[in-house]
Amino acid sequence: MLRAAAVFSDHMVLQRNKKICVFGEGENGRKIRVSLGEAHADAVCRDGKWTAYLPEQEAAQELHMEISDGSEPLRFTDVAVGEVWLAGGQSNMELELKDAEGGKEILQSKDCPGIRFYNTPRQSYEGPDFEEVERASRWERFGEEAAAKWSAVGFYFARELAQRLQVTVGVIGCNWGGTSASCWMSREVLLSRAATRSYVEEYESAESARKPREEQIREYQEYQAIQEEWDKRAAAVYEKDPMMAFDKVQELIGPCRYPGPMNCANFTRPAGLYETMLKRVAPYTIQGFIYYQGESDDHRPGDYYELLTGLIGQWRRDWGDDRLPFLMVQLPMHRYRHDPDTKSWCVIRESQMRAFDTIRNTGIAVAIDCGQFHEIHPKNKKPVGERLALQALNGVYRLLPDEEAFGPIYRDFRYREGGMELTFDHVGVCFVCRGDRVTGFELAGGDGVFMEADLVILEGNRIFLSCGEIQEPVMARYLWTNYGEVTLFGANGLPLAPFRTHLF
Repeated sequence: MLRAAAVFSDHMVLQRNKKICVFGEGENGRKIRVSLGEAHADAVCRDGKWTAYLPEQEAAQELHMEISDGSEPLRFTDVAVGEVWLAGGQSNMELELKDAEGGKEILQSKDCPGIRFYNTPRQSYEGPDFEEVERASRWERFGEEAAAKWSAVGFYFARELAQRLQVTVGVIGCNWGGTSASCWMSREVLLSRAATRSYVEEYESAESARKPREEQIREYQEYQAIQEEWDKRAAAVYEKDPMMAFDKVQELIGPCRYPGPMNCANFTRPAGLYETMLKRVAPYTIQGFIYYQGESDDHRPGDYYELLTGLIGQWRRDWGDDRLPFLMVQLPMHRYRHDPDTKSWCVIRESQMRAFDTIRNTGIAVAIDCGQFHEIHPKNKKPVGERLALQALNGVYRLLPDEEAFGPIYRDFRYREGGMELTFDHVGVCFVCRGDRVTGFELAGGDGVFMEADLVILEGNRIFLSCGEIQEPVMARYLWTNYGEVTLFGANGLPLAPFRTHLF
C-alpha cells in the first residue's frame, strides 16, 4: 500500500530553494512518481520504503502534490513553499501559545496567516495504536483552535521570519517536556562518547528495563495512573501555596514517583524519542533547527557539552547536511525557592555558549533575563522566539548585522593594575545598566575563592574589575549563579551573556 510519511499532509510547507525530500512506504519494486505543480521526481520502492527528490522551488502558495505508484494516487492540497524549521527540546519549547503571556490575545486576533505548524505526535513507544495516532496528525494553518497548542517560542520565531521574509513559514514541533538531550539521540551515538555512554548503561542496567516488553509496558501504564492522581493532588496543594517546597508537598500527599519505571515505555529513556518522534520526520527538508533544552540535564552539567555537540552532529547526519543551521536558546535564570544555588545551570549555559563558539553554523539566543524565580516555565516567550529569529536573520539569511543580532559576549581579558580588564564583542555604542548599579561580577585569586568585584565601564567595549580583598586576581566571572538579577545590556537592549574567564 502506497503511503507518504505522516509529516506530508494538506497545508504542508515545503522548503524553498532546496531539493525537496519526499519519502514513505510502498510495495517493493513499484515505481513512484511525485509531482508538485509542474515539477516531478521518480523513485523505486525498495525494502518497503521509497525516497524521491523534487527539484528546488521558489516560494509559492496553493500548490498540489500528487504521489502515485500506478494505482490510486495520494493527493495533498493547499501546499506552500517557504521556510521550514524544526523546533526541538523540552518543556520550554513545548509550552503552548494558549499558556504563554499574550497568547490568548494573539489567538483571538486570528491575524497570522503566514505561519503553519506540524506537531510530531508525542508517543514514547510503538504500541498498537502508534500508526493510527501518527496518521491522524497533520499540518495546521493559523486559527484560534489549531494554534492554541503550538509552541509559543516556535510561533514567535516563525512570526518574525514570516514578516521579514514575506514567505510562509512552517514549524515542525518535535519536543517533549522533561526530556534529556539523550532522549533525542541514537543509542550508537550515546555509546560512542565516553561522557555520554553511561546514559545508556544506566538505563540498560535498570531492573524494569530487563523485564519482558509486555511487562514493562504494563508496569509503566500502572505508574501513569498513579502519577496522574498524584499530580491532581499536588495541583490542589500548589493552588493554596504556590511557594511550598517539593519535599513538603510529598510529606502531605505521598512520594512522587516521576519519571516512573525506567523501561521501554518511559518517554525519558535514552534514545527513545529519537526512534518514535525524530526519525519519523527526518529527513523532511528544512532550513534548520531551533532548540531549547538543558534543564533536564542539570544533574550532569559537566557532560552537557559532549551531549549537546553529539546531538547536533546526529541531527545533521540524519538530515544529510553537516552545515544545517542549529540555533539554540541559552538557559535563562532559574532556581526554586527552597533549592541551593548548585550553579549547575551556569555550566549548562557555558556549554551552550561553547558549542556556539566551536561548531560552525550555530546560533545562540541569550535568554538570561527571561527567567522567573521559582518557576521553571517562564511564560514570556516572545523575546525568546524573537531572539532566535534574530539569529536566523543574521547567520542564516544574512539580513541583519551582528550588532542587531547579538548582545555583548565576553572575548578575553588582561591583568592590569591589580585588577582585570575584560573585553567584549557586540557591545554597540556603549553598555547599558538597568537598575541602580551593575551587579553579578566576581573576582578570585589563586585560592579560587570568588568575591564581589567593583567595576568601571571603560570607553568602548571594555570593563575593569577590582576587589580590595584580592590583591592579585587571576579569574573573573559574571552571573555565575542559577538565579540572580540581570543588570547589564548592550546598546541594542540584549543582555550580556554570562561567562567565566577560565574553564575548570
